[in-house]
Amino acid sequence: MKEIISDNYSIWIGENSLSRLAISSYSKVAILVDENTKKDCLNKLPKFDNSIIIEIKSGEENKNINTCNFIWEQLTKNNFDRNSLLINLGGGVIGDMGGFCASTYKRGISFIQIPTTLLAMVDACVGGKLGINFNGLKNQVGLFNNPKTVLINPDFLTTLPRNQLLSGFAEVVKHALISDNNFWKQLTSTPFDSLDWEEIILTSIQIKNKIVLADPLEIGDRKKLNFGHTFGHAIESYYLEEGTPILHGEAVFMGMLLETEISSLSVTAKNEIKNFILSNFALPNLPTNSEIKKYLINDKKNKIGKINFSLLKEIGNCTIDNLFSENEL
Repeated sequence: MKEIISDNYSIWIGENSLSRLAISSYSKVAILVDENTKKDCLNKLPKFDNSIIIEIKSGEENKNINTCNFIWEQLTKNNFDRNSLLINLGGGVIGDMGGFCASTYKRGISFIQIPTTLLAMVDACVGGKLGINFNGLKNQVGLFNNPKTVLINPDFLTTLPRNQLLSGFAEVVKHALISDNNFWKQLTSTPFDSLDWEEIILTSIQIKNKIVLADPLEIGDRKKLNFGHTFGHAIESYYLEEGTPILHGEAVFMGMLLETEISSLSVTAKNEIKNFILSNFALPNLPTNSEIKKYLINDKKNKIGKINFSLLKEIGNCTIDNLFSENEL
C-alpha cells in the first residue's frame, strides 16, 4: 500500500487501502452509492453500526440539484449532525456530488472518497473540486473542499466494463501530455491490456497532486489540468442536453484532439497524439461548432469575453490562458 500526501489529507493506494477506513469518531455514517456500486462494491466495505445507505441513480444526467435535494433529505431525516460522515463510494458523479452535498449540509460535514472507477481514481478524487451540473452546463455550481482521506483499491477496476476503463484512461493520457513525456512514452508503447493499473494510478495521481499542491484554487498552473476540457466539457454538455449522454473520457479524448490542433505543437507531435487516440479509442461523432458554441461561451474558465484554453507547447509541456474569440475557432 502506498501513501500520497496531499493538502491536509492522505491518498492511500493498494488492495489493503480500505483498512484505513476509520469511522469511530463520527456520530453517524452514510454511504452514498448508485445501483452499480451498491451491487458490485458495497460488500467490500466493513459493516458499520449506526450507518445508512443512500442510493442514487448513476449517470452524469443525475448530477444535479434534484439529486442533491434527495441526499440532503436523507441526511436530515436520519438526524445527521455536524459530526457525521459521508462516504462516497463510486465514480466521479458520486465523488463530485457527494462531496458537494457533504460540504454544504449544515455548513459542512466530513466526507471520505472511495473511488471505484479509473476516472475517479486518477482525477476526480484528487484536488478538492466538487460540484454539480446546472441548466445543462457542466460543473456550473460547486466549491473547493478536501476530503478526510481518499482510499483507492485498484481491485474495484475489475467491476468495470471496458468502456469505463477507456474513459478513465483519457485523464491518464492528459496527465502525461501536460507534464511528463516519459510517462507518455510508457503509455503509448504498452498495450492497454498489459498496463499495471496500480502503477498507472500512482504516477497519474503524483502528477496531478504536485500541480494541485502548488496551486490549490486554480489561479495559475492548476489550469494546465484543463487541457482537453474546454472543448471536452462543451461536447459532453451538448450530448447531455440532447438526451444521449456520452462518457466523460470520450468527451475529453475529443477535446484533446481539437485542442491539440490549435496548440503550438510541431506537426510531428500533433500527428503522434492524434494517431494514438484515434487508433486506440472508438469515439462518438464530433458535434459541429454551431452545436457546441453556447457551451463554449458559457465555460466557467472564460476571461474577458474570450474562450480560455490550456494548450500544449510540446508533449509534456502545457501553457495556460490561451484566449480565443468565437470567430478564431
